[in-house]
Amino acid sequence: MARLCCFVLAITLCSSFEIQTIKCYSDIAIKESTVHHAPKGSSILAYIDGHSLTVTFTENLGTVQVEVTTALGDRVDYTPIWTPDSFTTYIASTGSYVVTITLPNGDEYYGEFEVTD
Repeated sequence: MARLCCFVLAITLCSSFEIQTIKCYSDIAIKESTVHHAPKGSSILAYIDGHSLTVTFTENLGTVQVEVTTALGDRVDYTPIWTPDSFTTYIASTGSYVVTITLPNGDEYYGEFEVTD
């Protein structure tokens, strides 16, 4: 009987934990900045989870440049990424930020987001 109670308690605790962690992140809308070729914005997904920014590419776009700046334009990170892959960076300070993705053909996309505690 004690084993059954422990089993039920374990399932209840795990179920409660899963309910609390369903979605902790915010999606970032990716918009066109400068696009002269076929739009590829739907191939770029981004979200912020606490202080972690993740940008994922769902198709091969070649080597893209990912730049993260503050809303005032100060560079936080700048990384070339071979797609399809993802990019994750830690943003130490709270505030307003912009992620800019530049494709090899020069097309640019961006997304604005907030980092909060």
